[in-house]
Amino acid sequence: MRWLEARASLADLGLMSDLTHLDWTALAADLDAHGCAIVPGLLDPAACAEVAGWYDRPELFRSTVVMARHGFGRGEYRYFRYALPERVQDLRTRLYTPLAAIANRWNEALGEAIRFPADHAEFLARCHAAGQTRPTPLLLRYGPGDYNCLHQDLYGEHVFPLQAAILLSEPGRDFEGGEFVLTEQRPRMQSRAEVAPLRQGDAVVFPVHHRPVQGSRGVYRVNLRHGVSRLRAGRRHTLGVIFHDAL
Repeated sequence: MRWLEARASLADLGLMSDLTHLDWTALAADLDAHGCAIVPGLLDPAACAEVAGWYDRPELFRSTVVMARHGFGRGEYRYFRYALPERVQDLRTRLYTPLAAIANRWNEALGEAIRFPADHAEFLARCHAAGQTRPTPLLLRYGPGDYNCLHQDLYGEHVFPLQAAILLSEPGRDFEGGEFVLTEQRPRMQSRAEVAPLRQGDAVVFPVHHRPVQGSRGVYRVNLRHGVSRLRAGRRHTLGVIFHDAL
């Protein structure tokens, strides 16, 4: 009975997997090699449509950012308020634990002392004790001509090194253009760009600000920024899952 209830819960949340069956070894290898990893079909189409529709429910959000007003690009995004919708809370909790293991391995490789607990609530308590109490999961909406400048999502002293973005719209049907772009600034070398080919319901996991890279003389740090290229037509919605809270 409990197994059936768990399966029903996953279906209610629109999750295609409980995430424990994902190949986290392969995902970690992609993050190490390319700076990002794609989780295909994380949300089903019905869940994607429902979450995208939340954008027109202002009671779910604590603030709205019009990107052009701040030089961030064009388009809008809204930060959820606490308590988070169950689907967002569930994704944040489920994704955090396996990603914490990767984050700890990265910090060890970089010689950083900070380690992340396996439980997300424990990490949030660390954020809140430092005054970072505002939730950071967000819903983004782009229309024709909109784009998101390259940036990093840093909101305070405590930063979890990885985050995820879930595409809620279908390329070629709902919009044209609007590719997820990641750039990597390598020491004494030209920057490298990576484009994640996402379909509706896919998630991309990527670093918030830097990651370790194995070089011929040992491990070195590379800085990353992410953004979205210009939308040529249609409308694009994305759910952003950030694991640290903001000041």
